[in-house]
Amino acid sequence: MQKYIRTDRLPWIYCPGCSIGIATQMVAHAIEDLGLDFHKVVIISGIGCSGRTSGYFKTGTYHTTHGRAIAFAEGVKIANPELEVIVISGDGDLAAIGGNHLIHACRRNIDITVVCINNLNYGMTGGQFGPTTEHERYSQTSPPPFGNVEHPFNLVQLAASSGATFVARWTAVQARRATKSIAKGIKKKGFSFIEIVGACPTAYGRMNRLGDGLAMHKHLLEVADIQNGLPPHEAEFDYERRIVCGEFVNIEKPEYTEVLRQMHLKAHGQ
Repeated sequence: MQKYIRTDRLPWIYCPGCSIGIATQMVAHAIEDLGLDFHKVVIISGIGCSGRTSGYFKTGTYHTTHGRAIAFAEGVKIANPELEVIVISGDGDLAAIGGNHLIHACRRNIDITVVCINNLNYGMTGGQFGPTTEHERYSQTSPPPFGNVEHPFNLVQLAASSGATFVARWTAVQARRATKSIAKGIKKKGFSFIEIVGACPTAYGRMNRLGDGLAMHKHLLEVADIQNGLPPHEAEFDYERRIVCGEFVNIEKPEYTEVLRQMHLKAHGQ
C-alpha cells in the first residue's frame, strides 16, 4: 500500500490499540482492489482522531473543519463528478456537529462514500460522551456513578432511514469483509455509508474498564453477529452482548449530480 500511503509520516499518530490505522488500510486496499486511478480519488476528513486519516494518503486530500467533511465532499463531487470522493471520519464529527450534513447527503443521494470509524466517544479531545456513546457508559463528561444519561444513535438505522442507497456495518476486526464493503460503496452510484466499529482503549476503554486494545478487539470479534441483508431497523448495536454486522441496504435511486446534469441539459434545450 505504499503507493497510496505517505510512509514518511509513519508510524501512525494514533494511540496503541486504536482501530483507525486498520480502517485507513481498509480504504487503501479498497482503492487498490478496484484499480482506481488514485489521482482521481479525493479523501476528505473532519476533526478528531479519525480526521487525521487524510494526511496519510497520497491521493487528493482535504482536512476540513469540525463536522463539515460531508459538506466539503459534496462540493468536490458537484464541482467534478468524475472524482471518487471518500469521507473518512469519526462518529462525533459525522453524527454530532456534522449530523445535519449526514442526513441530507443521504437524502440527496449524492455519489460519495462515507467511512465512519465509530469508537463511541470523542477520543481526541479527552474522551467525552458523544452521539454514539451507549446509555450509562462512562466518559470524561459522564463519570461514575451515573454514566451517560442520553441514548445513542444507531448509525446504520440513521443512514438507512435518511435515504442512503448502500449501508453496511463491520468491526475493525473484520478487515477483509469491511474492505469489500468499502469497495462496493465506492462503486455504488449513490450515497454509501459504511460504519467501522473500532476500539479507543486510551479514553473509552480506560473509563469503562474494557481492557487494552487487544482485549477490546477480541471482544469485538466475539460479539459481532453477521446478518447480511437484515432489515436495517433490526441491526442492533449492544457493545456488551451483540453488534449486528453486515450489508443491510443496497438499492437504486437517482444520483444527485446526474440529476443536476440532466436538469442542466434540459435548461439548455439539449
